[in-house]
Amino acid sequence: MLISAIPRAPADAATALVRFVAQAQLLLDPATPEALRCRVEPEWLALLPTVRALGLLDLMEIRDPAMRALVNDELTARQRPVRLVELAEV
Repeated sequence: MLISAIPRAPADAATALVRFVAQAQLLLDPATPEALRCRVEPEWLALLPTVRALGLLDLMEIRDPAMRALVNDELTARQRPVRLVELAEV
């Protein structure tokens, strides 16, 4: 297959992948200040739908147990339908 025949991901998809990996590294680094970690985590989790749609999570496994659990919990929560009772509690 010629390289020119390989479909190219849009620039925003490539940016999302780079941000996902860079932010994951920050979250895993014990030297990352807690304030930065608290700011990066929601941004990182917000990238999950894009990263998942691009197939990254089908190709690679997150080895860190805590990070893997966080991703699994977030993806499960995003797939769960919102019930009217939950909306009333908000």
